[in-house]
Amino acid sequence: MIPLMTLARLARRGALLCMLLALTACANMYVDGTLKEVPASQYKRVEPLHGVQLLFDFQTKGVANARATAFLKARVIEQVKASGLFSAVSEEPAPGGALLGITLNNVPLTDNAFSKGFVTGLTFGLAGSQVSDGYVCTASYSSGASAAPIVKLARHAIHTTVGAAAAPANATKAANGEEAVTLMTRQIVSNVLNDLALDAAFK
Repeated sequence: MIPLMTLARLARRGALLCMLLALTACANMYVDGTLKEVPASQYKRVEPLHGVQLLFDFQTKGVANARATAFLKARVIEQVKASGLFSAVSEEPAPGGALLGITLNNVPLTDNAFSKGFVTGLTFGLAGSQVSDGYVCTASYSSGASAAPIVKLARHAIHTTVGAAAAPANATKAANGEEAVTLMTRQIVSNVLNDLALDAAFK
């Protein structure tokens, strides 16, 4: 038979866990507003257009994240196709050897994220907290096997608030995590594509 004191401790721990899970479910996500999407219509056009092989990779702290890559790959491919910068976009080698590699790396911007969330839980949401995730997008393009690569980089962020934390200024609220990541990806990729198009060596 389990002692009554042990049962009481287990009950308290269970209640605390349920409370923390409930607070997590009430988390709000915001896409930072500093980096705006650049419409494809504003990209500088270079003629003639060439086909390109596109390789996309999502990373978490520099380590490949296969699940996130699979979720975003088709979206990124369609965005590059719609950019009008290339005559064709494929995951297979392109005639002439043109290659575009896009890497999106998720890096933490806020330290002690777990402890902040735990404090929020213990105070029943009265002490709100905010956690920010940074994203670094690197685009590397070469027009052929012997061509020097053109490298462009952009930074973005997604903020998550729990409890009584105020909404971050100059940010767009997302319905959920998938919507936040999708919007962030579209915005950050549009910027590296625009920077590539503006480079004098891009062809």
